[in-house]
Amino acid sequence: MYLLIPAAGSGRRMGSDRNKLLLNLLAQSIISWTIRAATAAEQIDWIGIISQPDDRPDFENILSEMKLDKPVELINGGSTRQESVYNGLRALPAQAEQVLIHDGARCLATPNLFNSCAETLGNTNGLIAAIPVKDTIKVVNENNIIQSTPDRRLLWAAQTPQGFDVKLLKQCHQEAVRKAWEVTDDAALFEKCGIEVLIVPGEETNLKITTPQDLAIAEFILKSRK
Repeated sequence: MYLLIPAAGSGRRMGSDRNKLLLNLLAQSIISWTIRAATAAEQIDWIGIISQPDDRPDFENILSEMKLDKPVELINGGSTRQESVYNGLRALPAQAEQVLIHDGARCLATPNLFNSCAETLGNTNGLIAAIPVKDTIKVVNENNIIQSTPDRRLLWAAQTPQGFDVKLLKQCHQEAVRKAWEVTDDAALFEKCGIEVLIVPGEETNLKITTPQDLAIAEFILKSRK
């Protein structure tokens, strides 16, 4: 299975002046934890890390120190996550028929989750890891006035990995370029193109590191695992 890791973001909400994935988490970079989990998954054979050119030397140093036993390639990212993933798709080896896409900031995903998504992708064209929403969700207008309360039983919080048929996902990205679609994940492109996307049970601890508070929670989770 081929895996793309978008890692071209910034550290604005983290209060950092550098890519947040280069920040330390228990004496390792955030991206290191993500890569270690992915390489520990038996189903993953190849990894592409999508980063900005300015971060490339840092990522090269990290990969050199990790001494991994699976091929890992660095791919130049774009100005948005959507553009970065499209760059990653075009950089996949020619024989790649299926791909998992996993946000570099979700450094707590376990090898089991990668394996589960990879195995399930053999029977579907598209999937995402997700967990049921526990909170009551309110839809509000621009004045913060509640408009409706959706049925919580129908709501799931999307995570990554997300998995797709490579040919179909490339077609969806091409359609997005033609029609100027802007989405926050690749599953939304499948949805816009009318292609079904399956839910795979995610992990409660598979949080996305976005704020300093998230970093503190991640430290707690990793210490608990040890």
